[in-house]
Amino acid sequence: MTATPDFLARLETLVSRYRAEVAAPHEHLAVLRWQIAERHALDDRATMPGHVTTSAIVVSPDHAQVLLIDHIALGRWLQPGGHYEPAERFYRSAAREAVEETGVAGLALHGWHLDGDLPFNIDSHEVPGKAARGEAPHLHHDLQYLFTADPRLPLRAQREEVHAAMWKPVSALHDIAPNAAARLERVR
Repeated sequence: MTATPDFLARLETLVSRYRAEVAAPHEHLAVLRWQIAERHALDDRATMPGHVTTSAIVVSPDHAQVLLIDHIALGRWLQPGGHYEPAERFYRSAAREAVEETGVAGLALHGWHLDGDLPFNIDSHEVPGKAARGEAPHLHHDLQYLFTADPRLPLRAQREEVHAAMWKPVSALHDIAPNAAARLERVR
């Protein structure tokens, strides 16, 4: 199965720009780049060995807190996110996931994103499969975007996928998304 040409062209451009403008020397993204070159349907969650997800790293305006979810299926705290859903810009897919999973109000794309769609971080990581769906362990090529929101506003966790949504000290991000956490330390 092949991804739509527009999706792959946009993704290929983003990954190239990310590697040239943002990535640390150790961020090769080899599997993601190979799947793009092979024209894999990275916008389809059934594509193996991996496919695209988007997530939102939501921080308080002072960068002291980060919004996290207690993910039901994975049993751990993570930034809000999920499988890519079609959007005119990738960051909008991440924003939609954050709002759906946490009910966060006043979500704003962080000023770091000058043009809006260049990811703050790209993290390709293995996730467990789901035997009930005949799904083997696979990769999520996660396009992570940085947002801000007011931690004083109420949250509403999406109970189908999330046990809880909560603001935590930004240091919690080090165990969840270490590259993004290190990058965030340099952004103010």
